[in-house]
Amino acid sequence: MPPISQTKKDKISEQILHHLFSVSPQPKFTAEIAREIARDEEFTKALLNELKIKNLIVKVAKNSIGREYVRRRRWRLSNTSFEAYSKHQTQ
Repeated sequence: MPPISQTKKDKISEQILHHLFSVSPQPKFTAEIAREIARDEEFTKALLNELKIKNLIVKVAKNSIGREYVRRRRWRLSNTSFEAYSKHQTQ
């Protein structure tokens, strides 16, 4: 499989951010995000981790009753990203 260019990775990351904005404030599992953008889960997970390093998204490690996830992770937009997207949408 040929390597994916950084430009295409950036476009896919934008799709991920847009999807998380559209379902915000509800966090989504990695598999749900991968299904939505039609990409492999491992590739999606790598992009999600890159976005987390850039502080654009936040990893949710606990479920709604406070129990920590052992193998799965949920993701949501960070507060600053949500505010930036909201401002951009209203302009």
